Formats: sequence, C-alpha cells, structure tokens
Amino acid sequence: MKRNLLVIICLLIAFIVQGQTSDKKKKSSIKMSFSGFIKNDYFWDTRQTVSAREGHFLLFPAPVKKDPDGKDINASPNFNFLSIQSRVRVNITGAKALNAKISGKLEADFFGQLNPNINLLRLRLAYINMDWGNTELRFGQDWIPMFITDCYPGTVSFNTGSPIQPFGRNPQIKLTQKFGKIKLIGVAMAQRDYADRGAAGATGTYLRNSATPEFSLQLHYKSVNKEAGTAFVTGIGASYKTIKPQIETGTGYSTDELVGGMNGIAFLKIKAKKFTVKLEGIYGENMPDVLSIGGFLVSDSVDMVKGYVKYSPIKTMSFWTDIHSNGKNWQFGIFAGYTQNMGATKDMYSSSSPVYGLGTTIADLYRVSPRVMYNINKLRFALEFEYTVANYGSTRDAKGIPTDLTQANNLRTLFAAYYFF
Repeated sequence: MKRNLLVIICLLIAFIVQGQTSDKKKKSSIKMSFSGFIKNDYFWDTRQTVSAREGHFLLFPAPVKKDPDGKDINASPNFNFLSIQSRVRVNITGAKALNAKISGKLEADFFGQLNPNINLLRLRLAYINMDWGNTELRFGQDWIPMFITDCYPGTVSFNTGSPIQPFGRNPQIKLTQKFGKIKLIGVAMAQRDYADRGAAGATGTYLRNSATPEFSLQLHYKSVNKEAGTAFVTGIGASYKTIKPQIETGTGYSTDELVGGMNGIAFLKIKAKKFTVKLEGIYGENMPDVLSIGGFLVSDSVDMVKGYVKYSPIKTMSFWTDIHSNGKNWQFGIFAGYTQNMGATKDMYSSSSPVYGLGTTIADLYRVSPRVMYNINKLRFALEFEYTVANYGSTRDAKGIPTDLTQANNLRTLFAAYYFF
C-alpha cells in the first residue's frame, strides 16, 4: 500500500514540476508530459463468466454446470460497475546519450495484479528508449511482440479480443532496425504479470528456470499518407520459448525436462478515408501466457518410480477481424474472431494425464462484438454488445482435444464513459 501511494505521489510531483517548468520557461532539455484517462465501465452478463478483476476482463462464458435437477447453475446473470481501468502516463523526452535520443515512458492503472488488490496501482509500461534514427533499442516493460500496437482490435472491452487476440505486457529488450518503410524487430522477453501456467499455477518461474528468454523476430511494413488520411500496415512474426514445468518430480528427484513452443502471426491493416479494416491470424503452441486457450500436457512417462515425464505443447489457431468507421464524433465498429484447440503435438500418456493451461476444456470459441462510440472534445461514451460462444468438452481424444461438447454462451452489454486528459 505504501509503495502504491509513493508511485502516485511521484506522478503528481512530475505533473506539478512539468507545469512549473512550462510557466517559468526553463532551459532544461528534459521534457515531461502527463496524460491518461478516467474510464468508468458498466456491464451486464447473461451468465457467469471466466474473467479477471470481478468480471472486468472477460475471457469466456463459464461452462454448463448442472445441479441435481438438471438446472444450469452458471446460467445466472450478473452485473458490475468499475473504474479500475483509469490510467495515468508520464512521457519523458529531451535527453541525449551515446549519440541517441533518449526517451522513457511510465504508465499505470488501478487494475491491480489479483482480485484481492483490485483498485490498487499496477505497473503497465516502464521502459527506456534509445533512438539513433534508423535504429532503436528499448529496455523495460512493454507490450508483448504478439500484440501489434499498429494493428489491434478497437473494442470497448478491456480484453481487446482476448482469448482470440494475444494480450500481455512483460519485461524485455527490443531492437528495431528501420529500412525505409520496413522494420525488422527482435525481442528477448521474460515473464512477469502475464505468465505460463503449470502445476504451481500462473508464474514466470517456468520460463526463468529454463534459463532462456523467449525470442521473437518480426518484419513490418507501414505506409502512411497523412494528407489523404490513409495507411497500409502489414507484417509477419514468429517467437519461440522453452519452459521447465518443474525442477523436482513428485517423488523428489531432480529433473531438467523442458517443453518448447513456437508461435507465429500475420496481420494487415488498411485505413481508408472513411473506414479501417484490420485482420490477423495466429498460430501458437503453449500460449496461456498471452491469455490464449491451450497449454501443455504429459505425453510420456519415462520412469514411474522417479516420476520422470515428457511434455507436449497444445496447438492453438486463431483469427479475427475488426472493422470501424473513421468519423470524428460518431464511430461504428464490429469485432469478430474465432479460436480453436488443435491438440498436442504428441498423444497424451493416458486419458488421466495432467493438462496445464487456460481454457483447456474448450474445443473452440467465437465472438462477435458490435459497438458504437460518441466522441466530443475530451469526452467519450461507448456502447458494446459482446457475444461469446464456447464449446466445452467433458472428455478428450488422444491429442487432448476436448470432445463430447456442450455449448455455453454469454452476452455482455457494456457501457463506458471516458474523460481523456
């Protein structure tokens, strides 16, 4: 609590110092800008959901759960009002070192890390950027490589299309090399708030114990015509990581068994004068760290006595599109996406073998979210209807794909009010 209060005080001091510097027109080369928004979300769901922060970050509808009379317990509507997405941001520019322009960003919200500390300040972004013109080097916490800041869903919901669209921010080192309109991006990344899942729950320990960061390589092309108000953005990318699910077996023996995971994306954004179209396709293995369905399973037992096992990652396929108008005051848009569990690369050791991850009993899921926004000066009102359908399985096949499916669906009605500053 003291640490959160200290961060708030520092942000307020930065804002005050910025204003005083501007008033007195000091010659310091360091410039600080303070911005953010206040957002209030009001939402109603037709059933119980799997979500974070008291329902705010919606992932998917809860599965059908029947009582002795055959009534679905989770078919119970609920609502909530929350302001925890409100955000503060400090941008720092003006310094130079090693022939590079130095800038930094510090961003936080009140989302908390877990439900018990909801409403408390949470670190979102914190990085140092070194810019030599065609080369940039960034150190700190930033968006994961699979979340393309030039091409992501414009939903009102804070989930931004999850679990279809990969989502997360983690500590990393990012190198960007520009070749005109083309950018080559390399990233080495750890895990903090968004982590893999295993026997010990969601934690970055599995990646840290592998002793190797996740590596990502991407190629982007971007062409912008400012006079016409148009843009064309496209790119591809791939990442690879290994995690060590445990360093000690259940019977007390040391183990070094790893499970790898490859993922790839391809994206496209076309901005015309009156509308914008975005498309993205994702393939991944063991991706619960980016809030996608899937994970990994036990595919073999090497030594029953000592507890040595082998693992196999679960493959996931997703694609989505987002289309919206580019009106100044009124904006109409729709998000639609689909994700599917494609099974593990190897067969399960047995039907009772452990499966770790997120939404591992979901065979597939789709979502349609129409929205309307009204903007006037610094004020925005937004309304969105988010309809999500998930097919849950009560059994699995040899690859771990859920079978004997039962459908669960939820309609969220979300109203949001923003004030930007």
